Amino acid sequence: MRRTSIAARWISKPPGDIKWVRNAAGTNESAVLFGDPSKPGPYVVRLRWLPGNMSRPHFHPNDRFFVVLSGTWWMGTGEKFDPDSTVPVPAGSYVVHYGGKVHYDGAKNEEAVIQVWGMGPATSTPAEKR
Repeated sequence: MRRTSIAARWISKPPGDIKWVRNAAGTNESAVLFGDPSKPGPYVVRLRWLPGNMSRPHFHPNDRFFVVLSGTWWMGTGEKFDPDSTVPVPAGSYVVHYGGKVHYDGAKNEEAVIQVWGMGPATSTPAEKR
C-alpha cells in the first residue's frame, strides 16, 4: 500500500509494500522506489544481489550514488573480469560510480542489498561494446 500524507507532502513504502522483481538472468532483484530509471529524471532503486552473482564489466552514462543497506557488496574496476580482485564494501558504506567508468559488482557468499539513485535514463553498456 502506498501511503500519502495529508496534502501529499510525502510518500511512504513500508518494507512489505516494496515490490521486488527478479532480472531475466536471475542474478539480482530490483525494486523501484521512486521515478522511472528508464526515463529522464531522478530515480531511486533498491538492488538485491543474490549470493554468488556478479555483473560483467560495464559502464553507465550518468553518475550513480549508492548506499549498501545489508550484506557485503563487492566491486571491481576495468574491462578484465576478475572477481578475485574485487574489494568488499560493507553495509553502511556510501559509493559513487562515475559515468563512463568501467566496473563490475555483485555478491559473493551472502546476499547484498544496495540502494542506488541518480538521473535517468539509467542504461548499462557492456565494456566490450565500448
